[in-house]
Order: sequence, then structure tokens, then C-alpha cells
Amino acid sequence: MTAIHWKLVIDATDPHAQAGFWAAALRYREEDHSALVSRLLGMGAVPPDATVTVHGRPAWRDLAAVRHPDEPFDPDTDAGLGHRILFQRVPEPKTGKNRLHLDLHPGPDAREAEVARLEELGAKVVRQVAEQGGSWTVMADPEGNEFCVQ
Repeated sequence: MTAIHWKLVIDATDPHAQAGFWAAALRYREEDHSALVSRLLGMGAVPPDATVTVHGRPAWRDLAAVRHPDEPFDPDTDAGLGHRILFQRVPEPKTGKNRLHLDLHPGPDAREAEVARLEELGAKVVRQVAEQGGSWTVMADPEGNEFCVQ
């Protein structure tokens, strides 16, 4: 039996800003879909209002993605075939607590420095947790999505 390929999809009001934050936070690569977008625009397969210019390149208006830099990807679309996060535009802002979140593991000796780096990128500390089983920092990304730094 073959394992199922998956990607994490996160709703966002600004998918490209979220992709930029998370690419920097995880040291991932923002996917460059410009070749695919240009090809589909040239064929008339997608309307121009489905696209925007990001980093000087055509991109999907409502979608942006990041991928692990060392994992395989489709060279025609730059879409990751491994660890990948897709951000999709939704009309409403986040209103409640996440039911799913990422845990980042920079290592116990690197946590403080990593929290400071993430704050410089636009994240905010929500709270510090110290329990019998361990300690971590709960943070929120620029759109308020919670994640933990272990």
C-alpha cells in the first residue's frame, strides 16, 4: 500500500504575504508558478483577473505556496511534491482558535533566538507555556494563526 501524498492548506486574507512569512519562518522556498500562469494566460485558459504580479512575476491571485527546498518538485509548475503549504484566499478573517497548528522545533538551546527571529518576521508571542511535560512558546503569524516553538 502506498502512502497518500498531502499538502497543508491554510486559509488566508493575503496568501502571498502569508507565503512570504512562512517561507522565511521555515526557511522554505516560495513556489514560483509564473511559467504555468504565463502559459495558461497565453492560451486564454485563465482570465487575467485570476492573476497578480508578485516579486515581478505573474502569480495566482488567490493562491501561493511554499515548499521544502531539498524535496522534489514539478519543474513545469514549481509545485512541491513533498512538504508543502498552500495558502488560499478566503474573504473572511480568522475569527477563532486554530484546530490545527504547526510545531517548530529549532532545539531547546535555540528557542529564544528563534522566537526573536520570528518576531522580526512579523509573528507575535501569544504566551509562554511551562508544564511538567515540557515548555514552549505559543506564537501567532501575521494573520493570527497560532503555532508553537518547542
